[in-house]
Amino acid sequence: MSTNRPLAPETATAQALHYLDPATGAVAPPIHPSSTFARDENYELRGGYNYSRYESPTIDLAEAIICRLENGAASQLFASGLAGIAAVFETLKPGAHVVVPKVMYFGALLWLRRVAAHKGMTLDQFDQGDIETLGKAVKPGKTELVWLETPANPTFEVIDIAEAARIAHAAGAVLGVDSTNAPPCTQRPLELGADISFHSATKFLNGHSDITGGVVTFAKKDARFEDLHLVRKHQGAVLGAFEAWLLIRGMRTLFVRFERQTANAMAIARHFEGHPKVTRVIYPGLESHPAHAIAKRQMTGGFGSMLSILTVGGAAEARRAAAAVKVFYPATSLGGVESLIEHRATVEGPDSPVPPTLLRVSVGIEHVSDLIADLEQALESI
Repeated sequence: MSTNRPLAPETATAQALHYLDPATGAVAPPIHPSSTFARDENYELRGGYNYSRYESPTIDLAEAIICRLENGAASQLFASGLAGIAAVFETLKPGAHVVVPKVMYFGALLWLRRVAAHKGMTLDQFDQGDIETLGKAVKPGKTELVWLETPANPTFEVIDIAEAARIAHAAGAVLGVDSTNAPPCTQRPLELGADISFHSATKFLNGHSDITGGVVTFAKKDARFEDLHLVRKHQGAVLGAFEAWLLIRGMRTLFVRFERQTANAMAIARHFEGHPKVTRVIYPGLESHPAHAIAKRQMTGGFGSMLSILTVGGAAEARRAAAAVKVFYPATSLGGVESLIEHRATVEGPDSPVPPTLLRVSVGIEHVSDLIADLEQALESI
């Protein structure tokens, strides 16, 4: 076997790109928390680093791992997912026309509505369950950015990224994909034609619910990428060194975590589909999902650990079930090793488009029998 053979993504990620500290031989990457970096006797930067608001060695390694996973040209880390999304939209021209889904991460949607109201951006929405509505929403020569989220949060609709890319590019628009619910061990939007891939690094990439972060990866290191770097630098939105180190540590187990989470989620989805206290289970891995074939084609490493359960009754019954869990945590977030459940409409508030009986479930790595038994007893409270 040739020693020049490229490492598989699983190997590259587990070994943090085969990191080896040149000074000590340590196989665990160190933290570089310094906010500033000294110059040499010629007043040149010793290692190419100036100030940590611009970049740092720990940030660079974390970005390099993600870029390798995404098969992109370059990645940039932000202090939160929303900071990353905000920076992407900051790069748009004044008065830009943008197309986004009707159902997406609600915090981002609220922020985009504010930007549209105060900054002159035109915002149109489409139904992710019907890609024809995307074609109707884009305006050739006017739409600057099409933003997708697939699978969508929390209805887990799946859209064909390759077809969306064709529609966006035919209109002269850039396609950005929020792939938070499908990390790059299973879905790589850039390989399917997207220009930008986004993740809330808080979620699957970190996987341990102990940081907040966001990452934006570009298919090409173009002028928009450079503008994004300028936005991050001047807004001070870069991820901290300690958080970047935790992210590196978390990503080293991404593939094994995701494999266990996916297996658990599939077992839970199959168990509760047709349950007398459940009206519907929404999970891309189920054959009953309307876009199962698309998900199977573009989520090549598994269908993920996110699913929604719609209960019988109304909002009160769904909230009662969410509060009755003993093993799951009734908490907001997703992608961590621990299992979470939430009544999403309550979390999003009165303007939420989410069905009132929907319980969003993030499945962790616990023993699946404990998780199924806990949901069973919780549903008995309805």
